[in-house]
Amino acid sequence: MAGITLQGMIQLLQGPFVRMASKGRRGPLLAALLAFIVALPCALMLPPLDRDELRFVQASAQMMETHDFIKINVQEVPRYKKPVGIHWLQVAAVKLTSKVAKRDIFPYRLPSLLGAALAAFACAWGASYAFGTRIGTKAGLLFAVTFMLSTEAFWAKTDAVQCGLVTLMMASLAQIYLRTRDLGMDDPRPKMPWLKLVFWLAVAGTILIKIIIGPMILAATLLTLFAWDRKVRWARNLSSGWGLILVLLICGPWFMAITVATDGQFWVGAVGKDFADKISGGSEGHGGWPGYHLALLPITLFPAAWFLGGALQTAISRRHEAAIRFAIAWFLPAFIIFELSPTKLPHYTLPAFGALIWLCAVSMDVPLKTWAKALNVTAGTIGGLVISVIAIAGYHLYGASDALIFVVAVVSSALALAVLGGWLMWRNRQRAGFAFLLAAGILTHLSFVSELAHLKPLWISKMLETALVTAHLDPRQGVAPGPVAIIGYAEPSFVFAMGTKTELLNEDAKGAVAALREGRPVFVESKFEKAFQAEAKAAGIVPHAVSQIKGHNYNGHDQALTLYSNTPTVSK
Repeated sequence: MAGITLQGMIQLLQGPFVRMASKGRRGPLLAALLAFIVALPCALMLPPLDRDELRFVQASAQMMETHDFIKINVQEVPRYKKPVGIHWLQVAAVKLTSKVAKRDIFPYRLPSLLGAALAAFACAWGASYAFGTRIGTKAGLLFAVTFMLSTEAFWAKTDAVQCGLVTLMMASLAQIYLRTRDLGMDDPRPKMPWLKLVFWLAVAGTILIKIIIGPMILAATLLTLFAWDRKVRWARNLSSGWGLILVLLICGPWFMAITVATDGQFWVGAVGKDFADKISGGSEGHGGWPGYHLALLPITLFPAAWFLGGALQTAISRRHEAAIRFAIAWFLPAFIIFELSPTKLPHYTLPAFGALIWLCAVSMDVPLKTWAKALNVTAGTIGGLVISVIAIAGYHLYGASDALIFVVAVVSSALALAVLGGWLMWRNRQRAGFAFLLAAGILTHLSFVSELAHLKPLWISKMLETALVTAHLDPRQGVAPGPVAIIGYAEPSFVFAMGTKTELLNEDAKGAVAALREGRPVFVESKFEKAFQAEAKAAGIVPHAVSQIKGHNYNGHDQALTLYSNTPTVSK
């Protein structure tokens, strides 16, 4: 009976469904659909996330409010870090599905959801040409449920979109390379106009999203292939002449406009500061030693971490094959560059993951040596164990009873279900093992994010907004005058929720008292309570404490904020 049940589960999770979907474009489309569906509940359930997501979102909201689609500002502060691409995509998403006044976070996350879907599609599309549709479909499905891609897919920032465009760029390049690499001087050249167009459009897209990352990965791959193959003639088939002109036509107008609009200060901020800080030291405290990204692979690549040993064996044993060589040239130089960069964050290596996923997918058809199987088990188990420990720690520090079920689900999926899949892979039951690992990846991620959504002390801005609504002091209700003033808490999530004019007072107790005198609601963080009360007494104001909100900001620091309103009572 158990055997029948197990086989039934396998058939539901994979079997003929995946084989049928592998035909033509159905494999890439299935991978894209899976990536979108896995991340969609997370994008819907999680409140706005400080700080990076809300900085992008608030800047996009201000573009719609001011009708200035060139400059990038968060309130009155210019944001000279990234180009305008992600903001235009977010503006388009909000215009098509919502309104800026609703302050709904989901429409701003749609470009990231679609970017992750594009990454899975492109991964499957490129691998299908290089290795066949069956392996291509497996690669796309595996990438779709990878922990880091699924996570970036529900954040309204650049990384999922960048990953999608880079993966599309590299999948197009791989096909051009494989079609023309071994052609002789007299061999007819394939035309490939649409393939080249997709390649150059993807290059332009990466530039408008992050300027340097896409071209850096492209250059590192090309230089590696040139040195390894000792062939450069095939690169003539890229049609660099009209391709670079197309890139210039797409990217040039905004770059010229922002240069004029900011008197060149955008470049000072984006290149002279943001990029320079990242390569000169650990920018914004995000430093790390070489080996940082390698150590994180079991987590960021989960559940594909269960194939890392096989990927390594495949890369070594089949490195002379053109498609395998391309995957190595895509992944390894970029990964080394990220490892050598002083500034490190877990998602930085995501645009190179598509190549590693290719190798993981190919390895499923390779008879693995014992060391490769052992590395699979080690990496997969470590990934599941660390994710489980993080989930348990989060519950212990910030959780309530309603989050416990999600912790159990995380541990069950990341360890029990994934270990079952890994055991089946060890026993050479590839289809069954792959199916269970896909299921483990999906359930682990959904459970992990569901738990995060229930860690209520982490969502201070949401609690502040609720306090205003409950006390009938929300200016959006038309009862109290606005804007809301707040001292000691300056997270962009609160600005996005309450509106661009929200007054962040930093350490200005006098400003808080002035806002109270005008009848506006004021939040005061406990560290500034004495200064606020002293200024209020000096001004003859008696603040009325309405409620207190306690929680932990985005980096886990305790915060307690009191909501004050003005009353007719004036001290004598």
